[in-house]
Amino acid sequence: MKYTTRTGNPASIRTDCLVVTPKRAREVARALDVEAFVDHALAQKPKGVAVIPVPTSIKNLMVVHGDDAAEIDDQDFRRRAGSAAQALKNLAARNAVWCLNEIAVAGHDDYWKTRVALGALSDALYWYDEFQSKPAKTPRVSRVGVLAAPGTRTGTALAVKHGQSLDEGMGVARDLANSPPNVCNPTYLADAVSQLADGDAVTVEVLDEERIEELGMGAFMSVTRGSRTPGKLVIAQYRGGAPEDAPVALIGKGVTFDTGGISIKPSAAMDEMKFDMCGAATVTGATVAAVAAGLPINLVTIVAAAENMPGGEASRPGDIVTTMSGQTVEILNTDAEGRLLLCDALTYAERFEPKSVVDVATLTGAMVVALGSHASGLFSNDQDLSDALVAAGQASGDRAWPMPVWREYQRQLKSNFADMANVGNRAAGAITAACFLSRFAGKFKWAHLDVAGTAWRSGGAKGATARPTPLLFQYLLDQASA
Repeated sequence: MKYTTRTGNPASIRTDCLVVTPKRAREVARALDVEAFVDHALAQKPKGVAVIPVPTSIKNLMVVHGDDAAEIDDQDFRRRAGSAAQALKNLAARNAVWCLNEIAVAGHDDYWKTRVALGALSDALYWYDEFQSKPAKTPRVSRVGVLAAPGTRTGTALAVKHGQSLDEGMGVARDLANSPPNVCNPTYLADAVSQLADGDAVTVEVLDEERIEELGMGAFMSVTRGSRTPGKLVIAQYRGGAPEDAPVALIGKGVTFDTGGISIKPSAAMDEMKFDMCGAATVTGATVAAVAAGLPINLVTIVAAAENMPGGEASRPGDIVTTMSGQTVEILNTDAEGRLLLCDALTYAERFEPKSVVDVATLTGAMVVALGSHASGLFSNDQDLSDALVAAGQASGDRAWPMPVWREYQRQLKSNFADMANVGNRAAGAITAACFLSRFAGKFKWAHLDVAGTAWRSGGAKGATARPTPLLFQYLLDQASA
């Protein structure tokens, strides 16, 4: 998708679709001498989104209904933007001009409105037909201009730059997550991250299993040994800040397919376990966005990539492994494998002396039960970091909800034979998973985002959402301006 900033009179613009309010639609119709036709069409559909073909230089008027005079709240604006974006996806158009910044939103400026609009467009206008032998030939929107009112061009142009960067990151994240697991394996994922390398600004290092074992990452190796496809630990470093600035670290769970291992999953919906690498996909997407935006920060992104397969060398329930930190773990359930990858990745992150660390993982089904698909679960050992991520989620519309990591829950991880078990009992499964990770995050400010409910959609709309890439990018933007 290509986003641009436009100025001028909407009625003089040549486009396949002009997205406008009712008031602006009537003004444009009057200027183009199709007022009676447009008035009649608007009367036929007084609510929602009306698409009106007009025989002019503007092929279609897309009218987003609402009270032009009233100031609306942010959620109402998000709903209108989302409805318009979905309608635009269903329209056979190649380009469009967006004029909804004229809507007054309480407490928000044109930068915010543009970011919301472009986020909705990036979500709705994404297509994935890489493996279809006969993809649809209908025209698809590939360019959207945002009309900037007089005096707002600077803010709108900055929002377009940031929205374009996020669109690139979200596209990468969704493409990786939607790829079939016989294609997107740990090697493929490592190669995708390696493509970020760009001279001194971005460097990428890929650690193979021999190096991972040398580092003492027994937990990581316990997951990957069951697969014929070797695991990888991928480290991308973006140096956009001053050399002395401590980096933000992002860590992503990259289980490219999760059978559950010896603790094998039920067969229903197992195809969706290709999405168990969405944590890795989204931290990669956030990195792409940060680099594209040229953010003045230092960033370390760590992708822990492996397959969880029930092979002859796979871990058994009851095995005990030694992590890179030296702590030992009794594996009671091999389907609780993501935390075994992440715990060693968290220890590895210590060497960068990070300002903060955020790990992202489709970690627990319990998180889906707790929050559904509306918010990601947020766990942290630092209140300021937690507050910053909540604020980034609110600003981006990609919300997260704080959850406890209280000491009382740690008791559920007791093992009679090792320092800890990798699972507790059935109660509070998302919390005990976070408690497990917290034992490896004592040397830095840390947050964990459990995105099992938000990273993909099931059913007829099955596919990756790229969440929480918008939240992460907003957090990085906020850190860059702090």
